[in-house]
This record gives sequence, C-alpha cells and structure tokens, in this order.
Amino acid sequence: MFINCKGRLTDLSSPKVMGILNCTPDSFFDGGKYYNEPQLLRQAEKMLTDGADFIDLGAYSSKPNADFVSEDQELRRIVPVVELLIRHFPDVLISIDTFRANVAEACIQNGAALINDISAGHLDEAILATVGRLKVPYIMMHMRGTPQTMVKLTQYDDIIKEMLLYFSERIHAARSNGIDDIIIDPGFGFAKTLSQNYEVLHKMDLFSATGLPLLAGVSRKSMIYKLLNTTPQEALNGTTIVNTISLTKGAKILRVHDVKEAVEAVKIFEALQG
Repeated sequence: MFINCKGRLTDLSSPKVMGILNCTPDSFFDGGKYYNEPQLLRQAEKMLTDGADFIDLGAYSSKPNADFVSEDQELRRIVPVVELLIRHFPDVLISIDTFRANVAEACIQNGAALINDISAGHLDEAILATVGRLKVPYIMMHMRGTPQTMVKLTQYDDIIKEMLLYFSERIHAARSNGIDDIIIDPGFGFAKTLSQNYEVLHKMDLFSATGLPLLAGVSRKSMIYKLLNTTPQEALNGTTIVNTISLTKGAKILRVHDVKEAVEAVKIFEALQG
C-alpha cells in the first residue's frame, strides 16, 4: 500500500504519523501558538525530530462554528509557511488542510506534497480536477455541511452505511478526475455526536472494504475530553488510547498534535503485530 509523494513512494503498510501545524489564530487546541517564523520552525523541527512522516499545515480552522476565512486570507496565511518549511526542511512532506482548489494548487506549486480536504470536494468542486491534474495524494474526509453548520447535521438512519455510500460516491468522483492515491478519513467530530463518534471508531475497520488506506484524526478532540470531563489540554492520554484503538481498527495514518506519543503507539502496535 503505497502513495506517491513528490516522486517518493511512501509505504503505508507500516502506519505513519502526521503532525498538525496550524497557522491560525483560532484552532481549538493550538490556535495562535505558531504564528511567526521562529515558532513555526521550532514546532516543525520538533515534530520531524520526534518522527513525523508528514506535516499537515492548515490556515482555516475547521472546529465547530469556526469563523469564515476568505480565500485570499487563507492564501496569505499558508503559502509563506509552505515556502518557509520547504526552505528549511527540503525533504519534508507537507499535507495541506484545505477544501479550496486555488489554495491547493498554490501550495503544491510551492512544494507541498498532499491535499487534505475535509469536504471531499463538496465545498469546492474544482478541487478534484485540480488534485487530479497535479497528481498528488488526496485525503477525503466525511463531513456534512460546513464547519459553521455541521453541529446541526447529525441525524442518520445508519451512520456507517451512509458513510460507506458517501465514500463510494466520492471515490468514484475522485477517480473520474484522475486522482490515483486516495486516503479516507472518517471525520471524527465532524457532523457526529459523541456516541456516533464511538460507533464509528468501533466499526472503523469496515471502511477498509474500500481498499484504501485510513487516516484517523482524533487528537485532543471533544469526543475524548468531553467523555472524560476534561479539556483539550488534558486529553493527551485519552488521545493516545484512541490512536492505539484506531491502529487496531486499520488506521494507516495518525493525524496528531503530539507526534512523539503517536510514534510510540505505532511502535508498540507493530511489535504486537510481530
């Protein structure tokens, strides 16, 4: 199970870790922490030293009820950071967390390697054709609505069945646009209640029926800290537990704020697998 990142084949048969680097003022956990060059470089270097295989860079918070960010503002935030990271870490594989075609293209042209789209093409239909033309891996996530409306869109008759149908349609659309390397993300916390998140986690292995690698993005999310009656800042232990469960359910990429702990979870999981 390989994906082609900038001409380098990345083998996902061994789970990989994707470190989250937000250049936004309002992300739910680290908003505003990495908002100048020294801070961004220190955090990127720490994640790479701790074993991150990818760095996922975002400039538009997708937390529930997040503020709207214009395309121009997103470009002004994210493109200089891509350039900065490539300049200091030429071999880094940068994933771009965006649903906009123009942002995706600008970042890939400046050295990024993957696109991570929370909407699977629903918020900007042009992104599928753009990613297909650029020939980069594409992470598609399950979500309903937008970050501003998704908390109201949690009614499902059968959430797993409906998610599988969603991915089937989105995979077909991606393939029709020439996208070769696809990763699917169940979208924990997006248009899902607390109990629905745990139902999806419990049955996450069913998404392997798509034949595509799975990404788990649970890091410090409300499905963890609300269940434990704590805060995002105190949710690292819970995150590590859910990451480990995700690995047993077939996750091939863990998207995390805390790289060192996720890398350790992967090492222990692989030792268990022999």
